[in-house]
Order: sequence, then structure tokens, then C-alpha cells
Amino acid sequence: MVVAIAIAIFAAAWPAFAKLGLSILTSSDWDVANRHFGAAPALFGTLVSSAVALVIATPLAVGVAIFLSEFSPAWLRSPVAFLVDLLAAIPSVVYGLWGIFVLIPIMRDHVMPFMRDTLHLGSTPLFTGPAYGPSMLTAGVILAIMCLPSISAVSREVLLAVPRSQREAALALGATRWEMIRDAVIPFARSGIVGGIILGLGRALGETMAVTMVIGNRPEISASLLAPGYTMASLIANEFSEATNDLHLSALMAVGAILFVITLIVNAIARWLVWGVAREKGK
Repeated sequence: MVVAIAIAIFAAAWPAFAKLGLSILTSSDWDVANRHFGAAPALFGTLVSSAVALVIATPLAVGVAIFLSEFSPAWLRSPVAFLVDLLAAIPSVVYGLWGIFVLIPIMRDHVMPFMRDTLHLGSTPLFTGPAYGPSMLTAGVILAIMCLPSISAVSREVLLAVPRSQREAALALGATRWEMIRDAVIPFARSGIVGGIILGLGRALGETMAVTMVIGNRPEISASLLAPGYTMASLIANEFSEATNDLHLSALMAVGAILFVITLIVNAIARWLVWGVAREKGK
């Protein structure tokens, strides 16, 4: 099925690759009327929003995993794990609606002005400009919530896969519980945790509806996280039904092919890292 999907996408994208070449990745000019299709802003927005999501989600997800595997009482472990995993079951469009009616007003009226003015982060390029609300930062927050359960679930499993002897040996040498986790458990599970983070990155890269509803959909490259942006998935979602000619449609398929390859590579790396931890456990 994956091979069939890849063949169909690349066959439809080939006319755009043949005519536009690498300019589809390097150009910022997306002009349907003049048949210029450059997806650099969408590629930039995809990578930046996903990076912001990982920066926010990773410490929270790994913290939840450590709490559930090392500190949580047995009666609390299952309910908390269920609630965290339930975040993955919420439809993307529901996240988008919550983002429009709840998150964007909070970001526009409180968070962004506070970060820019009170914390004086506006002196850096990342937090300059007006607080619109729809922005790269808002999209990153939404994506962080959406990829948190993936990172947490994988991290929790690899932490539970750490042999009990690792913990007992560290404690026997006089380590405190935190030192045992820091020096014995996390190093043993590091590759699996990294795999879970990369798996969350794969979720963030391909997310469509929620991001489209909160990112602002402005095809420009800006250094500021407070500015609206664009992603590859939102570009396809916004324009696919309005593609007016064969080259336009093929260009959108080319963007989809690039996103397909990036997501496939990211997920393959994540699975390989998690498999490495499982193999060590088998030994």
C-alpha cells in the first residue's frame, strides 16, 4: 500500500519536478497566474512549527513518562496514562476550533505581549512584530499538544523496558532516586526516548487541519515566531480543490511528495531507534 501510494504521488508530481526542478524548494514565489510555484515558505513553516512543537512537548512528555514509570502510585498510573493517550484521539479539527476560539485570543492578548514586552524577548528576531494571534508560535503550541501523547507513550514504554537490575545497581551504590533515574535509567533508554521524540516530529510534520486553522496561512518567510506562516500540509489543503491547471495540480502533488519523503524518513529513524531499545531488552 505504501509503495502504491508513493508511485501514484510521484507519478502525478513528475511534470512539476521536470519543469520546475529544485526551484520548487528554493523559490518563494507561488504565483498561479504566472505558473510559478515555489514552496520554500511552506517548507520553512513546516520545519519551524514542528521544531517549536518539539521544544514545548518534549520536556512535558518525557516528564510525564518519568512520573508514570518511576514515581506514580499504581492506582494513579493507569488513569493518568489513559488521559494523556486520549489526547491522540481528539480529532484535528476539534483542536483547530479550540485554537481559534480559546488559544488564539490568549496568545494575542496575554502570552505574546508578555513574551515580547515583559520578558524583553522582543529584542531578539524570534519575537519581534505585532501580536496577530495566528502565528508560527500558536501553531507550535497546538502541535505540541497533539504530539505529546506519542512522545509520552513511547518514552513510557522504553523506560519500563529498562531492566530492574539497572535501578537496583544504582541504588545499591548509594545513588538517590533522582540520581538513579538520571544516571542509570535515562541513559539506558536514551535512544528509545529519542525515537519517541522523532515519532512525535513525524506527527507534527504531517498535521493539517489544526495547523491550517491557527497558523495564519501567509506564504512568507519570517524570522519572528509571532508572524503568520504556512506549512506544506496547509498549502495542499487550501489550494488542492482550487487547482486550475495541470501544472498547479502537479506542483501541489510535488509538495505532497516532498512531505511524504520527509515523514517517511523521520518515522523510519524513530522506529529504528525504538527497535534498538527493544533488541537490548531481548538480550
